[in-house]
Amino acid sequence: MRKKKNKSIIPVRAGILVCLAAMLVLLGGCHGSKGLSAFAVPEEFNDKREYEITFWAKNDTNKTQTRIYEKAIADFERLYPNITVNLRLYTDYGKIYNDVITNIATNTTPNVCITYPDHIATYLTGANLVAPLDELLEDPQYGFGGSGLLYDAPTKEEMIPKFLDECVIDGHYYAVPYMRSTEACYINKTYVEALGYELPEALTWDFVWEVSEAAMEKDGDGSFLVNGQKVMIPFIYKSTDNMMIQMLKQKGAGYSTGEGEMLLFNDTTKQLLSEIAAHAKTEAFSTFKISSYPANFLNAGQCIFAVDSTAGATWMGTNAPLCDISPEKLVEFETAVMAVPQFDTNAPQMISQGPSLCVFNKSDPQEVLASWLFAQYLLTNEVQIAYAQTEGYVPVTQKAQQDAGYLEYLSAGGQDNGLHYDVKIKASRLLLEQTDHTFVTPVFNGSASLRDAAGHLIEDTVKSVRRKKTVDDAYMEKLFMDAASLYHLDQGDRQGEAFTGKAELGKLPPTAMVLLSALGAAWVLILAYVVFSLVKKRQHS
Repeated sequence: MRKKKNKSIIPVRAGILVCLAAMLVLLGGCHGSKGLSAFAVPEEFNDKREYEITFWAKNDTNKTQTRIYEKAIADFERLYPNITVNLRLYTDYGKIYNDVITNIATNTTPNVCITYPDHIATYLTGANLVAPLDELLEDPQYGFGGSGLLYDAPTKEEMIPKFLDECVIDGHYYAVPYMRSTEACYINKTYVEALGYELPEALTWDFVWEVSEAAMEKDGDGSFLVNGQKVMIPFIYKSTDNMMIQMLKQKGAGYSTGEGEMLLFNDTTKQLLSEIAAHAKTEAFSTFKISSYPANFLNAGQCIFAVDSTAGATWMGTNAPLCDISPEKLVEFETAVMAVPQFDTNAPQMISQGPSLCVFNKSDPQEVLASWLFAQYLLTNEVQIAYAQTEGYVPVTQKAQQDAGYLEYLSAGGQDNGLHYDVKIKASRLLLEQTDHTFVTPVFNGSASLRDAAGHLIEDTVKSVRRKKTVDDAYMEKLFMDAASLYHLDQGDRQGEAFTGKAELGKLPPTAMVLLSALGAAWVLILAYVVFSLVKKRQHS
């Protein structure tokens, strides 16, 4: 008599089929992102077709920036009625980055994206995902200042060379600059002078540390003498990754190379962290992640040196248009705007930052060209000047920087606390005057993770001091190894002060995690089925 079929085989087979189906779906999605042909510039733009492109952009709570994007899109669509631009706004560049990574698997990346070169380097790990712009920039019809454009675009010669060069990755242009900013130190000059000091022509780290420690003196009731309040954090840094990177650059110490070598974990870094720890111990120094926005403390008279981007200038000062604290907490003081502290004021070094425009490749070259036409439109004077006036940004073209309207805007600094807010215009002037002293870090797959690790070193050190931990050589060694592991920088061999080899990607996107899980589950079920079949075969024999 035939034995009944063992019903346990059915769920095993079903499980295998489900996993294989999931693998096929996900692999199909991944195939779409890797099956694109290299982009080539079409001979002519087909203006008889309709195009719908997406533009992912970032703004904070500055509604003026949103209106500028919307006006730019409306004006562009009037020139090119066959191109529809859909705007998607984000409040954080990191969220744009994460969404792009997630959408790569399904080939649903945006057409144009505001981003950073560090992020683009990660996008480039997928073949032909980002359109190289070398040929487009030089194209006589559609390149910079091309004859086929329906608007007055800047020529390549009218781009600020330093800013344009920042968009080169592996020898090719994969972006164009949109806006540029740097970091500034916003200073309560009133309190500095009340402590018996005068601001120097250029800030030094020694000066900032000395004044910060002097500001910690209290009266018998526990109030700080300088402000008469119970709260005072003299020195707050917004972006500690920039802090570490700039300190290392100023010291001439290693951070990374263009080949992707990790030099962050070195003896100079240890020395800098020891100095930071000493001032964290007295509570003269803190960070944004630990204490909150520097501007809020500065405006309440609870901070003296607040380092933040020039793109955050409208939050800084007694009369700041975008002040986040209640009026009764505001303190009257004179705000000075200076470059970040230096170790050598004769050779200043300050980071260049600010968003760039990336154009993603698609299966249709005409769609890519339509996207480029819009991206380049954002470099016109009208857009550049309008956006630069919202914060302490500067335009990325000489054409805009030399425009009579822009020069008039700069000269009117202080006339009001809105468009011509003096702190904002001082921040813009700072970058305009210091452009030659700015730098960028090498860009490669993993450079974004290295940047995160640089900030983590400072944040963890300050937190450890607050938790009464001992910060010594043993602590530093463990901190370095933990940071390298956390940000996946330890894939190569550590040799002396460097981790060799390019860093691997950080956290995988959800689709990749699901794919790997499905693969693992499929193999487990396949092996289980094989074992089960062998057992059944032996039972029948």
